[in-house]
Amino acid sequence: MDGIGGFATGHCACGDISYRMLSPPMIVHCCHCSWCQRETGSAFAVNALLERDRLEIDSSPVETTRRPSASGQGQTVHSCPRCRTVLWSHYNYAGIGAKIAFVRAGTLDDPGLAPPDVHIFTSTKQSWLPLPGNSLVYPEYYRAKDVWSQDSLARRAALFD
Repeated sequence: MDGIGGFATGHCACGDISYRMLSPPMIVHCCHCSWCQRETGSAFAVNALLERDRLEIDSSPVETTRRPSASGQGQTVHSCPRCRTVLWSHYNYAGIGAKIAFVRAGTLDDPGLAPPDVHIFTSTKQSWLPLPGNSLVYPEYYRAKDVWSQDSLARRAALFD
């Protein structure tokens, strides 16, 4: 707990935008797809999936940009208008839209609060990157009922009732 209410806080690189996650994420993905590698300039992206109404912005408004995605359906990216740090996004597939925020775990004040639950799209993982032996690993994506906790599945189901 961050001491000011909620699960965790985070901010952009310049500090103009700060946010608060009001509860733990439903799940945390470490995505190794080539698209995430290109977007982040790194070997992977770590996204904490959270209901959008459990994510509060504590400061200036974010900039919203529509970008292409590997699915072809695009994503909506929310970033700081000053330093351009991407804070979270919404993927526009399978009816998810703006209901689930994919919070970039690296923008948390304590990124250690959101370790990966699952590694996805490892078929394009960088060969020099070893994964912990006890990791859940999928070459592409997975079925949520095989990976998500019962509580997280219930939270997700409530979004689509």
